[in-house]
Amino acid sequence: MKVAGRTLSRGFVAGAVILAGWVLLALLAPAATPHDPLATVSGAREAPSAEFWFGTDRLGRDVFSRVIHAARVSLVLGFISVAIGAALGSAIGLVSGYYRGPADTVLMRIVDAMLAFPGILLALVVIAALGPSITNVMIAVGVSTIPRYARLVRSTVLTVREQAYIDAARLIGVPDVRIMLRHVLPNTAVPLLVLSTLEFGHAISVGAGLSFLGLGAQPPTPEWGLMVAVGRDVLGPAWWISTFPGLAIFTVVMATNLLGDSLQETLDPRLKARRE
Repeated sequence: MKVAGRTLSRGFVAGAVILAGWVLLALLAPAATPHDPLATVSGAREAPSAEFWFGTDRLGRDVFSRVIHAARVSLVLGFISVAIGAALGSAIGLVSGYYRGPADTVLMRIVDAMLAFPGILLALVVIAALGPSITNVMIAVGVSTIPRYARLVRSTVLTVREQAYIDAARLIGVPDVRIMLRHVLPNTAVPLLVLSTLEFGHAISVGAGLSFLGLGAQPPTPEWGLMVAVGRDVLGPAWWISTFPGLAIFTVVMATNLLGDSLQETLDPRLKARRE
């Protein structure tokens, strides 16, 4: 497959198809599911069958319907978390890389301090301050990704700001804000796209982990991490309660990793070296 004269790998196509399939199912969830995800429709812990494809959970709710409806929660969580991290991280990286000096020193020390903590630990700190809810998980996961965006954008801006056309814009009196938004920021689009694709899957997995711990979505909301947690105590006799939402998490994260790696190799082969 070719886009803009570049050949995209099979990994890109596979990732795009899987992710597009989940997005479509999430959008069509009410029509694509046979039962209300919150309603008790049969006996508890019924094994997968022709009527209940993924079986039923401990309260007799259809697991298939809950998995599909949970895709809405998880995909929105990933999108909003990435948007928060990209917006705030890009702003920090842009200001830091463009102005250098004291602003760069202060902002990068803050970013370094945030990078000293694992992403999920940083998210846990935010959740502890805000309280458990799916909205707060979106904020927490978004905040935990800010340092990576800030570092990436700063490294790109440091290169772009030395270009001749940037110097020319300064000489004719173009305001710094206009230069940053019109001439510098667009040059970060490709690396931001690659990183955002990878961070999307990471955000979903971290969000699911927080819900698994009881810090994210609360019952009876259908959410993949929470569904895995609900079925963990009966994984032997009723394996389907946790297995199918776990597979949903796996397929989405795998798809975003395939997309991100393919975009990295195709559009910006130097990104990996810069991140390392």
